[in-house]
Amino acid sequence: MAVDTPTKQEHDVDDATRDDRPWNVIVLNDHHNTFEGVAMALSATLPGTSFEGGLKLADRIHRSGRAVVWTGELELAEHYRGQLGGFGLTMAPLERA
Repeated sequence: MAVDTPTKQEHDVDDATRDDRPWNVIVLNDHHNTFEGVAMALSATLPGTSFEGGLKLADRIHRSGRAVVWTGELELAEHYRGQLGGFGLTMAPLERA
């Protein structure tokens, strides 16, 4: 007499349906913001970013054409992107990290 053994149920969620990667906030280079203005906006918006740190990011934005300025959860990424855009910075769409 054969005994049916219960099969193990898969509890793993497919990577395609569960994506908990963080989001990148990206500032683009433009011709209307000064380094000082970008640094001020970044330091006023992003936690832990000093004016000097903002100047370094502004230099990276200028040299590369864009820079990731913050990475984290979607809700905060949307918030910081909106605030930086409110300062007049040119923002890229949010991207997955």
